[in-house]
Amino acid sequence: MIKAVFFDIDGTLLNSKGHAAKSTKNALASLHAQGVLVGVATGRGPYRLQERIDKVNLDIFVTYNGQLVYSPKRTWHAQAFDLETLHQLMEFAENNQRQMLFGTRYKIFGSRLMRLSQTRTAQKLFRLLPKWFPVYSFKKVVSLIKRFVSPTRLNHAALLNMPIYQCVMLSPMGELARLKALFPNCHFTRSNKLTVDIIPQGGSKLSGIEKVIEPLGIKMSEVMVFGDSWNDLEMLQAAGVGVAMGNAPQEVQKKADYVTTSNNHDGIYQALQHYQLILPAYEI
Repeated sequence: MIKAVFFDIDGTLLNSKGHAAKSTKNALASLHAQGVLVGVATGRGPYRLQERIDKVNLDIFVTYNGQLVYSPKRTWHAQAFDLETLHQLMEFAENNQRQMLFGTRYKIFGSRLMRLSQTRTAQKLFRLLPKWFPVYSFKKVVSLIKRFVSPTRLNHAALLNMPIYQCVMLSPMGELARLKALFPNCHFTRSNKLTVDIIPQGGSKLSGIEKVIEPLGIKMSEVMVFGDSWNDLEMLQAAGVGVAMGNAPQEVQKKADYVTTSNNHDGIYQALQHYQLILPAYEI
């Protein structure tokens, strides 16, 4: 029996226009009517999150890839970077002239270019890039950035004086081994081909979900999750039912229990109907 359902946001809960489909809203209303806990599990932070999710009614927010988990009345989990690791990440960004973002509970600091990369339009463009792009063209991208965009100037004192839950850095997909060797205290994941999400080691959307369901007496076997990207892999494989969207990369789809239609073609509704979790009153 499914007692909780968690959704990734971009490419999953929202369509390519940045809205939740009518079928999706009906599906969530059906879950709520059955007493099912409904939440998001996202790499995004809390800042303006309600606006970004099209004001969909949710119970739980697993944000920053599991590092900050909260409900409207309670914080369930908050794990920020330790100061030494954060300082090392800042030095790496400055020494390698990398654009970088730093996520706090109430705001995102850092590169203007990186803030742009977090927009829906940029996320859509990332999904359209050919598979060879990060390998063949990343140096050209960095060269253009260095030419036209000022390096990120980091205020170490200010950033080290507030909890930072996630960093996002411009990085090619082939750089993962190097980053893991340099930063053993960090976990690296991504939702697009040009930037990497960096969180404290041991963190993930899965661990964030576990932080809230365990106190509520819900087992992972009673959880269904929906996702479309690489940062969804842990939760897709561990949940009782892991659903990959039809717009997800093939390597993500292969790890899921079920592949539904895309976020632009009622994917959430279709999967919940497949698993008989849509009440007749909410059918479209």
